[in-house]
Amino acid sequence: MRRRTFLAAAPLAAVGLTRSASAQTTPSLPPLSPALPATQFFQDVKAGDRPVGASFGTRSEVFGRNGAAATSHPLGTLTGIEILKNGGSAVDAAIAINAALGFLEPTANGIGGDLYAMLWDPGSSRVVGIAGSGRSPRGLSLKTVRSRAKKGVLPPYGAVTVTVPGTVDAWWRLHQRYGKLRWAELFEPAIAYAEGGVPLSPVVAYYMNRAMANFAGPDRGIEEIANAQATYASGERARAGEIFRNRDLARTYRAIAQGGRDAFYDGDIARSIEAYFRRIGGWLTRADLAAHQSNWSEPAMTTYRGVGVHAIAENTQGLATLQMLNMLERFDMREAGFQTTLSIHLGAEAKRLAYEDRARWYGDPHFSRMPVGWLVSKDYAAERVKLIRPDQINREIRPGEAPSRGDTTYFTVADQNGMMVSMIQSNFRGMGAGLVADGLGFMFQDRGQLFTLQKGHPNVYAPGKRLFQTIIPGFATRDGKPWLSFGVMGGGMQPQGQAQIIMNRVDHGLDGQAAGDAPRWQHEGSSEQMGEDDKEIGGTGLLRLETGVPDATALALAEMGWRLGSSDGGFGRYSSVERRESGEERVYSAASEVRADGIGLAY
Repeated sequence: MRRRTFLAAAPLAAVGLTRSASAQTTPSLPPLSPALPATQFFQDVKAGDRPVGASFGTRSEVFGRNGAAATSHPLGTLTGIEILKNGGSAVDAAIAINAALGFLEPTANGIGGDLYAMLWDPGSSRVVGIAGSGRSPRGLSLKTVRSRAKKGVLPPYGAVTVTVPGTVDAWWRLHQRYGKLRWAELFEPAIAYAEGGVPLSPVVAYYMNRAMANFAGPDRGIEEIANAQATYASGERARAGEIFRNRDLARTYRAIAQGGRDAFYDGDIARSIEAYFRRIGGWLTRADLAAHQSNWSEPAMTTYRGVGVHAIAENTQGLATLQMLNMLERFDMREAGFQTTLSIHLGAEAKRLAYEDRARWYGDPHFSRMPVGWLVSKDYAAERVKLIRPDQINREIRPGEAPSRGDTTYFTVADQNGMMVSMIQSNFRGMGAGLVADGLGFMFQDRGQLFTLQKGHPNVYAPGKRLFQTIIPGFATRDGKPWLSFGVMGGGMQPQGQAQIIMNRVDHGLDGQAAGDAPRWQHEGSSEQMGEDDKEIGGTGLLRLETGVPDATALALAEMGWRLGSSDGGFGRYSSVERRESGEERVYSAASEVRADGIGLAY
């Protein structure tokens, strides 16, 4: 097996790659160094053979009758299973998992970030959504934000990117409606982990070192990083297997366990947050925190070959998944084939069309009108799909005209009463803004960078406004019953990854584990919400392929004119819980794939 970079003929010289004279008519794939330095690659060595399932699968699905959980960290999954066994609901387990992952996997999530969830409510037999999305500080004006911008875009780090963390309030509202155990019980595992310490997992150690080195780089615009360096490993100190503790976070969790959501948004924690931002010259205040409320949200839905696919519509990119699937449903994707040139080409073209709409229309519906019904309609998909040609790339992609007007953690859990929870939570880019309040042990999100500064845009910055969000949970139903609770982490990869998972399950018949293990593609270079279009990519963008995509497919895509890029590790991380029927009885299957440290378990 080798790390590959696939590029069309023209860009090869630009990156210093050449082909032999004989390869000019029949392109070859030159062996290159790995794009991810922490990964070991062995020439021509492939995985061992499994006796059942897909040849590329890493392991089996895990089956159980009473409950299931799948996360990106083994201890996170075990936390959820133990909560379920103690009589907790799927919501109880999800909250406990998220609190644990805030310590176990701080590179991807934490209580300084936002949260979105969809769940199957067995009481009402429907999919319910919640948006735990924080607003911008009310004292931070557009004029000040513009003064901090670089080349017309908000900086990626520092206090100007910090918005109100929405996670704890979303936990509270979910628990008030669906919880069974005492609120304080849900924090006991996370507190024990944070105080006693756990060995760092390999993926977390790798990304922690990378993030901390990035924060310490020149011209980052971070007001102070001493607290972050004291809380997390810095200077390449994080090592897989070494014990990591966070006693400050344990104290913060204990305060939330005892005082509920108000301890965070209007109590001592809120006062500490306000004092910290006043000290460093930031804008987030106790009043901003106290005003925050999560929203119950009615998910949007489309159907893909009879499967109901659900998405939270308001101020997220969830609609892009539905738009892509609506367009791809017009093609026979099973006939197009698995990991073929045609199937990847069609998927990338559908993504490009959906993401132009994402950049034009998506935003906070409290500030601008989103034409949701039109965007996810089959009629609109029928018009847009006319722009996709199976044999060539569309060189001109624009958003539709409405009739009048990035690191994340995902996990899923199901309980014995039939409730299934799909939850995603994130600090946005990397570990967040680089800012850790004095004595609190968690980093604030840098999600504010997702605002645009373009006048008149639905996502233009304003005080007290929710920004366009990239984090989206996934949920699918069949015949009005819950089928699949799933998600794919990773910024703009998420709708692309969700669409690929649904096609892998529906069109190609893969099971939950193989659907996640399968190689993925990611297209980059569409117009961006925050106005930071990559001018160096330009044109039809950059299509990245994982190394498992067949060489013949990659070469044919390059011949078609796609500019192909190396596998950079940005293909998201997936987990799922599926509900099946065994006669009159229910069975759950759990899966968590190869790109993270996690596991799926059921009992």
